[in-house]
Amino acid sequence: MPLITFEGGKLTDEMKKALITKLTDVASEITGVSKNIFYISIREQPFENVAIGGRSVKEMKKEILKK
Repeated sequence: MPLITFEGGKLTDEMKKALITKLTDVASEITGVSKNIFYISIREQPFENVAIGGRSVKEMKKEILKK
C-alpha cells in the first residue's frame, strides 16, 4: 500500500480534503496504481515547532505581517 505523507502547518478541513483528493489522484495517475490503496497521512506542525535558518516559522510570519 503506497503511503504519501504531507507535513505542514495548521489546515482547515477543506484544505485537508483537497490535499487528500488531489494527492491521491495525481499519484494514481502517475504510477498507474489504483486510488483505492493509497494511504495519505497529514501531519500538522505548530509553526513554533518548525524553523528555517535558526528562526521559527511563527517568528518569520510575524515579521512578514508587520511589513
